[in-house]
Amino acid sequence: MIKSIRHTARLLKIGYILSKHDALTDLFKLFGEQPKTIEKLRKFKFNYDLNAAPETHLVIALQNLGPSFIKIGQALATRPDIIGPEVAFDLLKLQDQVPPFEGALAKKIIEQELGATIQELFSEFSDQPIAAASIAQVHMAKTNDGKKVAVKVLRPGIAKAFSKDLEAFLWLAKIVELFSSTARRLRPTKVVETIADVIALEMDLRIEAAAAAELKQNTQNNPHYDVPEVDWERTSRQVLTTNWVDGIPLKDRDAIVKAKLDPVKLAENLVQSFLNQALNDGYFHADLHQGNLFACPDNKITAIDFGIMGRIDLKTRRALADILYGFANQDYDRIAKAHFDMGYVPKDQDYVQFKQAIRAIGEPVVGKPLREISAGKLLGQLFETTAKFNMQTQPQLILLQKTMVTAEGVALNLNPDINMWEVSRPVIEKWVAENLNPLAIAKEMVKTTVEMFSRFPQIIEDVEIFLQQTRELQSTRHRRRSSLKLFLYGIVGGLVGSGLAYSLYILFK
Repeated sequence: MIKSIRHTARLLKIGYILSKHDALTDLFKLFGEQPKTIEKLRKFKFNYDLNAAPETHLVIALQNLGPSFIKIGQALATRPDIIGPEVAFDLLKLQDQVPPFEGALAKKIIEQELGATIQELFSEFSDQPIAAASIAQVHMAKTNDGKKVAVKVLRPGIAKAFSKDLEAFLWLAKIVELFSSTARRLRPTKVVETIADVIALEMDLRIEAAAAAELKQNTQNNPHYDVPEVDWERTSRQVLTTNWVDGIPLKDRDAIVKAKLDPVKLAENLVQSFLNQALNDGYFHADLHQGNLFACPDNKITAIDFGIMGRIDLKTRRALADILYGFANQDYDRIAKAHFDMGYVPKDQDYVQFKQAIRAIGEPVVGKPLREISAGKLLGQLFETTAKFNMQTQPQLILLQKTMVTAEGVALNLNPDINMWEVSRPVIEKWVAENLNPLAIAKEMVKTTVEMFSRFPQIIEDVEIFLQQTRELQSTRHRRRSSLKLFLYGIVGGLVGSGLAYSLYILFK
């Protein structure tokens, strides 16, 4: 009862702030309907920006609700399969900047986590953070051997705050599912649990450290892209230490030009490095906003913040390569075939009509500089096509598209005349030549066959275990049936015996 009152009070406060910023409408879009109560609430004279675009209201509201809601919004942005592409892309606008906590508290957390004093760990440590975000802040420091490092510290109490808010949402989701058939179809409980899982990973900075290490290993032979090295001795669940990045933020184009670096080359390096990660490794940095990217000597891009990463398997990469290659070469038959082969479009849909719809998307784009292409309009057309041909949402591809849109925006700031298709072409064509030729496909088939045969002993063992468990289960059931029969016979016998005894008693009394 007390928990219900607490959750209700918390949700009323959240609802008030969402209403104040005219954001409840955005949320109810997820349910496909808007209660009349919401329309009544909109009549109140709240002080939200009437000139703001409707899609920004939810973003502003989440920022006003505080750190946990910013992170919840960012977590939702990675799951367009759950909340829908439009809402997911709106949430990309969330600015992950909140007031810092005290440096003394950061030092205390570091000492508790690493089991040593600040003096033992660092010769220098800045009390003021250089950046503060929703779940952590970063301090500049220097190790005792003179190495300059960035120390990321988890915000104190943030896990408890998330837990409290998510507990209230889960409570509400269960109630909504109980009374709404529409909500049951959308599974809000599952949505909340998914968000909790995503955030739980970000609450452990060792997971982010592992992501950085994997990306660094994958890109070690790329002269145009770098990832800071993780200092594992100074890393734990609440602390992440990496090499310091001496670079210029990609958003500062004037400083880049002043440093005699080439913005055009940087834009190309960013786009091609991203595509190399996605196609060659199937593992890519999925949070490529300007604050996470730095221009370094020799026009090298250095990335930071690896809390959001994307992963796609080889089969999906082949489909992606076919789709990108098709757009780059106006080969719409190839694009359509890739969609049907992967099962993105159901077999009962009209192939010719789908290819025509793809052509309608591609023709206006090919050959134009990025500044003349509306990424939002292009994605809107893709999603319309998705709905028209009953194509199910592919989370991994939409996360990739989301990241590509962000990378395009950064590249456009560096070079307003960049042509994404021409920049992408060398990477795509190289990958297609190496991975989609008959020899490569034959090698992959042989590899798959060998792997299948190598798993035979384990498969046989698993089958034997299954058969043994089945025999034991059948034996148990047989014993239970025998015992049940004896029990029933005993009851029947008892009843018959009792009846006979009673009859004799009546007869001879």
